Amino acid sequence: MNVFLWTLQALLAAGMLAAGAGKLAQPYEKTAESMAWAKSFSAVQVKAIGALEVLAALGLILPAATGIATLLTPLAAVGVALIMMGAVVVHARRGEWPNVGINVVLLAIALVIAWGRFGPYTS
Repeated sequence: MNVFLWTLQALLAAGMLAAGAGKLAQPYEKTAESMAWAKSFSAVQVKAIGALEVLAALGLILPAATGIATLLTPLAAVGVALIMMGAVVVHARRGEWPNVGINVVLLAIALVIAWGRFGPYTS
């Protein structure tokens, strides 16, 4: 089960890092062109979401990998779950149903990681 959780953590961290880095690296206008939902938020809010996604990616891997403050790994998974809950609400309100499905899958992965790392499979 530990290998399974590490695999989920790596996949989720890679996705969150890519999504967050894209939001941070691109100008707001370009992000808003490629992601319609971004037009509902200010540039600062979109950058903050990107920063949270990058921090979550780091939190999913680094604490467990280094053995330092390992409680941060399941907390990062909970953070991803909260981000995905917000994303589900935003996309559902906009009628972007394919995005809702992706967010629900990522939410489920984050919850499995949180369950496993808070519970019997710490680090």
